[in-house]
Amino acid sequence: MSPSDSKILLDVRNIARDFDVSKPWLNRVIEGQPKQILKAVDGVSFTINRGETLALVGESGCGKSTVARVICGLYEPSHGSIVFEGADMAIAENRETHRKRFQMIFQDPYASLNPRWRVGKIIAEPILSHDLIKDPAQLKKRVDELLTQVGLSPLDAEKFPHEFSGGQRQRVSIARALSSNPEFLVCDEPTSALDVSVQAQILNLMRDLQREFGLTYLFISHNLAVVSHISDRVGVMYLGRIVEIADTKKIFQRPLHPYTQMLQSAIPDLQMTGKQRTPVAGEVPNPLNPPPGCTFHPRCPYAYERCKVERPELIDYPDGGQVACHAVQDKRIPIQLAA
Repeated sequence: MSPSDSKILLDVRNIARDFDVSKPWLNRVIEGQPKQILKAVDGVSFTINRGETLALVGESGCGKSTVARVICGLYEPSHGSIVFEGADMAIAENRETHRKRFQMIFQDPYASLNPRWRVGKIIAEPILSHDLIKDPAQLKKRVDELLTQVGLSPLDAEKFPHEFSGGQRQRVSIARALSSNPEFLVCDEPTSALDVSVQAQILNLMRDLQREFGLTYLFISHNLAVVSHISDRVGVMYLGRIVEIADTKKIFQRPLHPYTQMLQSAIPDLQMTGKQRTPVAGEVPNPLNPPPGCTFHPRCPYAYERCKVERPELIDYPDGGQVACHAVQDKRIPIQLAA
């Protein structure tokens, strides 16, 4: 079977990304301090099928956006591999071949658009960078098509970003991402800077575009309500690692990992079902000095001795999900069911 016939479009294999956050060399020598290495991403693996949306969720600082940037090539992985349609992206030739098939939608539409460029030029930039269209008339026609697809007017091509609202700017960002005819979009919290009503419009637009063009999404978010609306599968991250990954319905109806249960319980109970809530206890540990064993054990109500010394690995669960938790594996934890 050829790579193009495979169900899996993206295969992320044990990627890590470390950052050297040490003081300057002379300061370290004078103060006798060692190097400090921050493990922003620590052994993350997952696959994304064609036409699927995988969401990564977790508290701020858990490594979601770093994963997105590593996949897009904005950061080099410290180790691990990223395989896109059977091609290892560590090979320069493969990166050049497949680069136009990757695009990213950034979090802040106010910062991701060049304020000195007109919108038409912003959208045309990826087309020109990849030499997709050279004829000016055809280029203008393509830009007009993209603006129409995202719900804007072709006349908007002559405007500057400051003339648009936040939601309209994010539509421009989506049009720019679509301009190189990508198959895979990395969406780094694309709605977090927008009002709730505008969020819904952007999410509906993204789902419509996915159905129309067969797009595949990696969706980064901390908003579980947004994730439940747009994703097919959900991966839950904590301190640089995935602790649970499963279908969206299973994650919301039957969370296994204590951290996933805590995130679920933090959602306001608008239907007043009377379901018992577990508040999110404690603080995220210092990532420069994470706890030994399972990094969640200082905050976990089900932690026991094994959790403090042995780091759990993701294992397959009978219902199709994966979870990294000793308490779940040893059946010491009750399974929480959604109301």
